[in-house]
Amino acid sequence: MKLAMIGFGQAGGKILDKFLEYDNRTGGKIVTSAVAINTAKADLLGLDYVPDENRVLIGQTRVKGHGVGADNELGAEIAEEDIDEIQGTLDHVPVHEIDAFLIIAGLGGGTGSGGAPVLAKHLKRIYTEPVYGLGVLPGTDEGGIYTLNAARSFQTFVGEVDNLLVFDNDAWRRAGESIESSYDDINEEIVRRFGLLFNAGEIDPGDEVGESIVDSSEIINTLGSGGVSTVGYANEAIENPHSGGGLLSRFKGKSTAEKIDTATTTNRITSLVRKAVLGRLTLPCELQGIERALVVISGPPEHLNRKGIEYGRKWTEEQTGSMEVRGGDYPIRRANEVACTVLLSGVTNVPRIKELQQVAIEAQHNIEDIKAESKDNLENLVSTQDDELEPLF
Repeated sequence: MKLAMIGFGQAGGKILDKFLEYDNRTGGKIVTSAVAINTAKADLLGLDYVPDENRVLIGQTRVKGHGVGADNELGAEIAEEDIDEIQGTLDHVPVHEIDAFLIIAGLGGGTGSGGAPVLAKHLKRIYTEPVYGLGVLPGTDEGGIYTLNAARSFQTFVGEVDNLLVFDNDAWRRAGESIESSYDDINEEIVRRFGLLFNAGEIDPGDEVGESIVDSSEIINTLGSGGVSTVGYANEAIENPHSGGGLLSRFKGKSTAEKIDTATTTNRITSLVRKAVLGRLTLPCELQGIERALVVISGPPEHLNRKGIEYGRKWTEEQTGSMEVRGGDYPIRRANEVACTVLLSGVTNVPRIKELQQVAIEAQHNIEDIKAESKDNLENLVSTQDDELEPLF
């Protein structure tokens, strides 16, 4: 799937940079065009892979390149005011070569959570290609203002995109891990999961072609449910004779392809599908009631087979109750693992979102109470000191 990726805000820009690094490292073909947008100049300068001409600094007249300070209302205002400047850069995107737009943003900050929904609305008005969002939820320990921002942004963002893919930091932070190393690990996980999903079906002449290939239309149809999506992933290391095993591999007799039987590959694939669906999703949710799903199995072609994929697809149907579960393979000859990526689209029963919204409501009430109390305290402070003083005006 070929995407025009737009990283909005600090988190969005960093994840976009990771996607570009992933493409360079794996020879992937996901990112056809990459644009980073921010109100903070330092964040844009810190990117390594986004071309300089595609780094857009907005809000210079309002915040002077210093960011919006977690104020997502200000972030939304600036995005609306500078939408023509953003569009000026997007005019260079080769739209005829892409399958969709993907807007990436952290939902807890100010610039991305405020600006991403504004941009999504604009793109849907201008282009016919699907516009997807990749939103990252903040951890519960990151503070009330970030939770409040995320709840507001989530509600708006999901209404402006064709589908919102969600990654929940709270489900992935490890105890005792520093914030910086945690975010690095989380960004790697985001790129690994979505990278394999979006790369499926992108083949060149001479590449392996799967028995039941997944292409961009399968992904688009699965995301066509709208609403919110989550992604599961599981992998198993294997010995790959095509990865250059050295002198020892010459004396092993039969090739791995000849030794592997259908039962082995089928059992591995069905096991990986179960682990991917029942394991740690990017957004934990209840499986029943999911509208659509897509199962993608990747790895060396001799470790893939149609029967295993079909069994995995049927099992996913049973677990979700969905009648729209697609499945296919993505052969990667030099891979040293077999991996399963599962896209679950149209999820509705998400305890984390309900919790986020409840915490946000409480945070909103606390902020209003603190503002009222601060105003009363200031009036009391001033009144106790001005009884015997004459005002200047």
